[in-house]
Amino acid sequence: MKQRVVVGLSGGVDSAVSAWLLKQQGFDVIGLFMKNWEDDDDSEYCSSNIDFVDAAAVADVIGIEIEHVNFAAEYKDRVFAEFLREYQAGRTPNPDVLCNAEIKFKAFLDHAMRLGAAKVATGHYARVRERDGRFELLKGLDPAKDQSYFLHRLDQQQLARTLFPLGELKKTEVRRLAAEIGLPNAKKKDSTGICFIGERPFREFLNRYLSHAPGPIEDERGRPLGRHVGLSFYTLGQRQGLGIGGVKGRGDAHGEHAPWFVARKDLQRNALVVVQGHGHAALQYGALTADDLSWTAGAPPAPGRYAARTRYRQADAACALTLHDGGFALAFDEAQWAVTPGQSAVLYDGVVCLGGGVIASATLAEAHRRAQALA
Repeated sequence: MKQRVVVGLSGGVDSAVSAWLLKQQGFDVIGLFMKNWEDDDDSEYCSSNIDFVDAAAVADVIGIEIEHVNFAAEYKDRVFAEFLREYQAGRTPNPDVLCNAEIKFKAFLDHAMRLGAAKVATGHYARVRERDGRFELLKGLDPAKDQSYFLHRLDQQQLARTLFPLGELKKTEVRRLAAEIGLPNAKKKDSTGICFIGERPFREFLNRYLSHAPGPIEDERGRPLGRHVGLSFYTLGQRQGLGIGGVKGRGDAHGEHAPWFVARKDLQRNALVVVQGHGHAALQYGALTADDLSWTAGAPPAPGRYAARTRYRQADAACALTLHDGGFALAFDEAQWAVTPGQSAVLYDGVVCLGGGVIASATLAEAHRRAQALA
């Protein structure tokens, strides 16, 4: 009998080509469309109905069955509630990381197993390798699309049951295949919005769910520059939407016309601190601590030299790892820009994604260098 694989069909081109590749390889393929958001499903920003039509059309062309499942309750309880708690606490969470761990590779995986699946598959650009009975999560071969960062919380049981058919391909090849196959969504643009919630005005969306209090926007010397609408609506390194673009730097050393960036949230005073210039020292961090850890091997790697990412669109940064009770610390060889509490610090050993944790705090590069000199 053919081995059954259940593919998460999102309506996008990546999952569609994944399903086609698996069928070509001789698997018994079933498509599963996940509906995970219901609050405003009829709005222009939530396109699940359109996406399901696209996914069904893909299934028809490929010649596979498709099932529509609703995980909205699980998503709200396991992902969205935590997402809001983090924002309310002044941090900036990464919902895609939690969504993968709790929905795509937990609720979806459990449902697929009930359908008799041996494995599940998605359109992520990553790879799984088995070595001596253990499973490793590897970067996708397309460096511009590698999504291992978002998958770093997967464990051995999840990795053992997962296929990533696109891991060896580049996005250009995927688009070319989709066109050759005649898939109806071959030219559909990639989704870049919040996992399952879609692309929408972010501040307006959060405003429905979060309490907020306006307060002052200040430079690093405490001089007032404007007013913010609520600290939850801003993230470290943010440049757009500050409403102070026309304010000059009053002789600041970084240049009076340099753009402003969010450098800090002062929760006690409800103040947003901004600085001028992308290279400002207040945006350069030399070290961080992380908690809420998850390791793909089930146990942490040995302390030592690795590479890490503190955000998705970032090159690997050389660092030293030290472990402590319930967490770890990373000391970087070169300063990292706008390291943000609530985001994920993900560790790599070459192409192998080891896992990571949620950034709890970060130390400015200058302060970190002083501490090292005194140690």
